[in-house]
Amino acid sequence: LSSGAKMGCFTFIKVMMILFNLAIFLSGGTLLGVGIWVRVDGESFLNIFGALSSSILHVVNVGYLLIVIGAILLVVGFLGCCGAQKESKCLLMTFFSVVLIIFIAEVAAAVVALVFTGLAETLLTGLVTPLLKEKYGVPGTFTNIWNITMTKVHCCGLNNYTDFNNSYFYATHDSYPLQCCDMQEPCNSTLAAETDVEGCFKQILEEIRTNAGVAGGVAAGIAALEIAAMAVSMYLYCRLDEK
Repeated sequence: LSSGAKMGCFTFIKVMMILFNLAIFLSGGTLLGVGIWVRVDGESFLNIFGALSSSILHVVNVGYLLIVIGAILLVVGFLGCCGAQKESKCLLMTFFSVVLIIFIAEVAAAVVALVFTGLAETLLTGLVTPLLKEKYGVPGTFTNIWNITMTKVHCCGLNNYTDFNNSYFYATHDSYPLQCCDMQEPCNSTLAAETDVEGCFKQILEEIRTNAGVAGGVAAGIAALEIAAMAVSMYLYCRLDEK
């Protein structure tokens, strides 16, 4: 290619890099704003997105999650946009490094999720089951979260109804939660065993497996964008030496 063609190609990729990272920057700002809104005025969030968001809001802590993701996107978008605009090798290399770290973390998380699903279930059982025995049935947020989750997901406990054996709820009501018996009364051990409602962990895993194709496609798309962003930033970085 002639020097003019090379310069035109460089300029085109530079402009695309700026636009791409500007979109990332704006997306990060939006997520950060929503995260702050959730933390400051969570009631409005619940009113808009419904009752199910209550369990999500407390279990996943949506506000902090959005703030963290938004802040990361802001930093990434800023580094990429300014690095391309100012033609700064330092900013471009920093952008490349940050995206590479995120990419490696995502791959590691995917491997852990695939390999250690059984371990995750064991750990959750060891942590959550004692809480169900001690706190479920006590008026408050914990009971409300589990009631909403079990009703919406059609599940019972973390593993099944036996999670409530020797629990505060069973000692108080002499029965299992109605969700463990498909909302039939009296929810005793015989009816709970007959209805055999699955635990919430298994139900959530089943939902993930059902939508694995969609989740995998989204993950592959994100990974492809990250690889493309790293390739473009490295191309601009290397081309700066030739200018």
